Amino acid sequence: MRQRQSVAVSPSAESGKTENPVPSKLGPQQKEASQLGVLGSSKKVFAPCLAFQIANALLIQTYFNPDEHWQALEVAHRITFGYLHPFLFAFLYKAIAMMGLDTPWFMSYFAGFGDLYLYKLSVIIFGDCVAKWALFSQLTNRFMFYCITRTFSNSLETVLTLVSLYYWPCIRPSSSKLSLESRKWGLIIASLACAIRPTIAIIWLYVGLLELFLTRDKLRFIFLESMHSCQLCVALHNCIDIIIVLFTFFVPLNFLRFNFLSAGGDYYGTHKWYWYFTQGFTVMIFSFLPFSVAEIMQSKHWEFVLPVLPIALMFSGHSLAALRTSVSENGKGKEPLNINNKCPAKMQLAIFFLLATNIPMALYMSLVHQTERNRGCYILLMPCHATPYYSTVHRNLLMRFLDCSPSEEKGILDESDQFMMDPVGFTSELARNWSLSSHIVLFDSEEKQLRDFLISHSFREIKRFFHAHFKVDRDLQVSVIVYGLTGD
Repeated sequence: MRQRQSVAVSPSAESGKTENPVPSKLGPQQKEASQLGVLGSSKKVFAPCLAFQIANALLIQTYFNPDEHWQALEVAHRITFGYLHPFLFAFLYKAIAMMGLDTPWFMSYFAGFGDLYLYKLSVIIFGDCVAKWALFSQLTNRFMFYCITRTFSNSLETVLTLVSLYYWPCIRPSSSKLSLESRKWGLIIASLACAIRPTIAIIWLYVGLLELFLTRDKLRFIFLESMHSCQLCVALHNCIDIIIVLFTFFVPLNFLRFNFLSAGGDYYGTHKWYWYFTQGFTVMIFSFLPFSVAEIMQSKHWEFVLPVLPIALMFSGHSLAALRTSVSENGKGKEPLNINNKCPAKMQLAIFFLLATNIPMALYMSLVHQTERNRGCYILLMPCHATPYYSTVHRNLLMRFLDCSPSEEKGILDESDQFMMDPVGFTSELARNWSLSSHIVLFDSEEKQLRDFLISHSFREIKRFFHAHFKVDRDLQVSVIVYGLTGD
């Protein structure tokens, strides 16, 4: 049941002979090492992947989603919210404070490990040939390039998912003596992923049920392994919440209550159930053709689907590897082309198509679309969480943005909604208490309505930054405009 077949069967295998036979006494780890093939050891895979991800992180000059700043960076900057994910960045900020440095590529190390384990997972399931093309698909996919090195909890969740899947026995081609030890690591890492992002439990529910169905020691799996791993991660999670943040309630339970029981997550926007299939996952995988089923939730954000994307890209690698094979005359088997031979024309065309459709889009989204938001200002008259905050400024400034905290009473508008409905009226009321702030930042769509008001209060436009060519989830916001107090 667990056996997987490689994309290509060697000629010697079809004739009943074997090339470079693996001794039957070799253990699972040695057998796996013998499959690493051209790319060799893990270090040889990780080093170029890390270099690529560092370059990727350095090229990210744009804004994607408020969560990349407000899930971790802003939280870690002040340590005000109990969550394991931003706790990692608190150590980074401590190092920055000691050395006076800033870094845009902290997440590139995690992304590099994700690439490595995508390759290793592909090796044990499909073989080395598919693994190389799965890694190619991962590194050239424009959405992975755009998103994986950002400070989303979903990015770390994606990496942990790949690492954990690698250790699950039910994913491996055959069982082994190392299954129990491997499964323990898989459970611990999966529990850690769930502690960081509870919604990933939907994926692990499927994997856990598959393992429960296949394993012989079902009671041991449930009571001695699964429960202990979950307890360990919950204890670690609560220690961080209580000791560091002084939170006395169970944060994952609060997450469940807010997002599912009270539908609080709907406050930030919803889509129909088919959004993942018609827009979300389809746009993310872009010109890579594999299809995958994403978890169904009402609250929709692009990055929520990120953990599923590498799995789909493995199948893209499978298809690309198949293009390098030739069908035998009887049509029953496939023979791999000599590695020294030129790639078939259909494969060259596929590679060119993937590169041509992903690289330009990746560079545009990373360097151009939604740029120039990393500017420290005093009053931000724009939708809340539309910009990074102290985590980017690194200065002791007095800043203020519009509040959008969801109210438990329906029908009550927050500051952000009030401003969008009546920019002039809201700003007039706000001006009574702002003590004439030195700078105001806003989008051009609202600036057109507030220009006369700001000029009458001695503000002048001092800088205009390009933001976007097309709208995303709001009206088109072409520019971010900074007004400064002239003192006239």
